Amino acid sequence: MTGSTRPPSFASAWTCVKERGAHAVLAMAALAIVTPRPGAAQVVNRDRARAAAVHPVADIRSMRHWLARVPVTRDFPPDLAATLRAQSSLHVVEMTTAPGCLPCADLWSRLGQLAARYGWQARTISGQDAALRSGRLGLPWVGHPVAWVRPHADPGRLIPIAIGTDHGPNLTRNLYLAAKMLSGVRPAVAVRAMSKFTGIVGAPAPVLKRR
Repeated sequence: MTGSTRPPSFASAWTCVKERGAHAVLAMAALAIVTPRPGAAQVVNRDRARAAAVHPVADIRSMRHWLARVPVTRDFPPDLAATLRAQSSLHVVEMTTAPGCLPCADLWSRLGQLAARYGWQARTISGQDAALRSGRLGLPWVGHPVAWVRPHADPGRLIPIAIGTDHGPNLTRNLYLAAKMLSGVRPAVAVRAMSKFTGIVGAPAPVLKRR
C-alpha cells in the first residue's frame, strides 16, 4: 500500500519467507526513525528498529489508537473470494496467543470471521511452537499475536500473514496472497505485496518483585 501513513512497521511481501529473515526489515524500520544529520554516519540499531515496529498495548483504547493509524486495503483481485474458498481445504491459519492479550483476542475474532466466510480452519499454537517457528524463519520474537498460513500436508511451509492484530480487509488480502504463494501461483502485479504488518501486540504482564 503506497502512500501509507502507517507508523514504521514490519515490511510487506514475504515472497521468499524461507530464504529471507526479518533482519533487513528491522534495519529498514530503524532507518525510518533516524533523523539524518549532515556528516553523521547512519548506524542501524536493532533495538530502535524493534521499538519503531512493535506497539505493545494493554488496553482497548491503546489498541484502537494504533489500529486507527493503520490504512485499510481497498483494492482486491477479482478472484479473491473464489481463490480463498477453493484453497480452504488445503491450508490452515495458525496464530499465537497469550493470557490477557487484547490484540490476540481481536485477531482471533477477525480470523474467525474470515474462516467462517471462506471455509478456512483457524487455530492457535503453543508458545513453544511459535518460538521455534520464528527462529527457523529468522523472525525476531515480537510477542503475540503472530498469524501464519501453512498447507495441511506440509507443516514446514509457512507464511506469516500478521504480526499483531490488523483490519479484516488487510488480513483478507494477506490470506489470499499466502494461498497464492503456497500454491505456486504468481499473484498479479497489482496485488503482489502483502499489507504491512502492524506490530500491535499484547503488552507483557508486569513482573511482580518479591520483597
